[in-house]
Amino acid sequence: MRVIAGLYRSRILKSLKGLALRPTSDRLRETLFNVLAPNIAGSRFVDLFAGTGAVGIEALSRGATEVVFIENRAPAATLIRRNLESLGINTGVTVLAVDALRGLALLASRKQQSATGYHYIFLDPPYAAAEDYSRVLEFLGSADLLAPGGVVVAEHRRNFDLPEEPGALRRFRVLRQGDAALSFYRRRGETGRETSGENDPAE
Repeated sequence: MRVIAGLYRSRILKSLKGLALRPTSDRLRETLFNVLAPNIAGSRFVDLFAGTGAVGIEALSRGATEVVFIENRAPAATLIRRNLESLGINTGVTVLAVDALRGLALLASRKQQSATGYHYIFLDPPYAAAEDYSRVLEFLGSADLLAPGGVVVAEHRRNFDLPEEPGALRRFRVLRQGDAALSFYRRRGETGRETSGENDPAE
C-alpha cells in the first residue's frame, strides 16, 4: 500500500497482519482524491474508522493542513502513529484511539471554542456494520462540525444504500467502483468545495 500522489508520493504504508483491517483500495482512494483534489490543499480533514491511516495520510500528502485520525482499535491506532513517524509527519495531526462517536463528540466540544469546522469528514466502517453508518451519519447530521460548504464522504458496499438525508445532511453524489461506492453529503441548501456531478459511475 502506497501514498498515491503529493509530497509523500510512492512512499509505502504499513498494515497489520492478522488484524481485520480493510484498507480503502488504492484505486478507490485515487478516485476519491481525484474528486477532492482541487480543494484539498489547506483543508481540515477527519479520517473516521481510520485503520491504517492511508486516507488521512493521502490528504496530508496533497496539502491538507490538519488531519484527525479516529480509530478505536489500539493496534491500528499505533500503526497510524508509526506510519506518520515513518513519513516524518509530526505536526498538523491528531490520533484519537476512541470510538468514532466519542471522537466526534470530542471534536464537537473543541469546535465550541473555535469557529473553524472541518472541510472533509471521511468514514469507512466495516462494511457489515450498518449501525455504525447510521449512528455516525445521524450524529454528523445534527452536530455542527462541518465548515461552510464542508463535505462528508462515506465508503460503503455498492449494494448497500445509505440514507439520502440523515439529519441536516443531504446526499448529492454517489461514485461507484467495483464492489464499493462513495456517497457524498453536505448540509441541505449549501454548495461548497466539491460540487461537480451527481450519481456518477466510476467504472
